[in-house]
Amino acid sequence: MIAYRDAMPGDGEALAAMARASFTETFGHLYPPADLNAFLDEAFGPEGLPAQIGDPDFAIRLATDDAAIIGYAKIGPVGFPGTWPETAVELYQLYVLSRHLGEGVGPALMDWAIATARARGASDLILSVYVDNHRAKAFYARYGFVDVGRYDFPVGDTIDEDRIMRLSL
Repeated sequence: MIAYRDAMPGDGEALAAMARASFTETFGHLYPPADLNAFLDEAFGPEGLPAQIGDPDFAIRLATDDAAIIGYAKIGPVGFPGTWPETAVELYQLYVLSRHLGEGVGPALMDWAIATARARGASDLILSVYVDNHRAKAFYARYGFVDVGRYDFPVGDTIDEDRIMRLSL
């Protein structure tokens, strides 16, 4: 049975492993191994995602199945270049392991992200999505996110085109 809860400091290692697996199964084929590993180490290594658990600037919600982490969402301060309202919040990741797609995990995590951003007084929820991730772009569009520009997303030395999407809250 799928359950939802906030991440706790003891979740760091398991959450990082799940995030690495999810990113790799979705995008790993796009990158040379050195670039992929550099990105995974930076984003999900000890100084990345695990270090943000408990940081008051971030909120992380987990989806679990029999205590195993199968998905998560993370929001925090906007990190994109450009001018954003001070009250904007970024949805950094909304990852679900592929074998759990279609089980309602993504919508539950998105509902949490929107509600949490609103509870924090956010005016906007901002995210980036890989230009060719059509499933994710359609998912975000269903929630009312609109494309507002390009973002060059680095994965090691590889630069991908992401689209920045914005939801007015």
